[in-house]
Amino acid sequence: MKSLEGRAIAVTGAGSGIGRALAIGLAKRGAKLALSDKDADGLAETARMLGNYPHTSAAFDVTDEAALKGWIDAAAAEFGGLDGIINNAGLSVVAPFADTPKADFDRVMAVNFNAVVNGCRHAIPHLRKSSDAWLVNISSVFGMMGYPTQSAYNASKYAVRGLTEALYLELGQTDPHINVIRVHPGGIKTNVARNAKFIKGMDGRTNALDSGDEFEKSARTTPAEAAETIIRGMERRQHRVLIGGDARFIDIMTRLFPVSYFKRIGSFLGSGNS
Repeated sequence: MKSLEGRAIAVTGAGSGIGRALAIGLAKRGAKLALSDKDADGLAETARMLGNYPHTSAAFDVTDEAALKGWIDAAAAEFGGLDGIINNAGLSVVAPFADTPKADFDRVMAVNFNAVVNGCRHAIPHLRKSSDAWLVNISSVFGMMGYPTQSAYNASKYAVRGLTEALYLELGQTDPHINVIRVHPGGIKTNVARNAKFIKGMDGRTNALDSGDEFEKSARTTPAEAAETIIRGMERRQHRVLIGGDARFIDIMTRLFPVSYFKRIGSFLGSGNS
């Protein structure tokens, strides 16, 4: 078990959900935190909840590479080095691929994948200077399986998975002290689904109705539980972290039935209309 006591960890998307829960969980382990989020109010609330725990915060859009690099460098300067980064910020758009505007598809890729690439690119030089370090990228169960109306999210999360696997193999040779972790959350009770841009369902409807409520009812894991699973994975230096029984189930089914998995688990996840 590797201790997080006194370690400087940067977390994107810390203004709510898993990011906020990670900040609280890491602080309880004695980590020093650099937090970011586009939502200044949400980030301020996370900071308020942390109280006197050592932390800094910066509100910016992770697609602003200069701001992202500046935040990472500032965290290293503030804490005398950087021991880890958790690339957690993400969003989604709901629509069949043919009905997804290019701007919306590109925005999902920019936040969910390009910002992760840039987070890794600018953090790695600092992590190389640490005696023990963590590079944690949040993928999804949708980085393990396709899902109707989620082509942009699928593409971004599969890309995060591929990037992280490559980094695991590369840094395992050049910098084995950097623990590279890919995380696949299942249904988490966060606002991601509620805040997703709803364009069109598979049934043709353009009214989101209560899709956020429907997701929350099916979500099986709280942000605090998800964060605890991630942090335990960091302490145990795992490479792959599955969050929730649904993630473990999907993992098994996609391995056993790589072509026909959706016919078998589609009803478990929902019809894909939302």
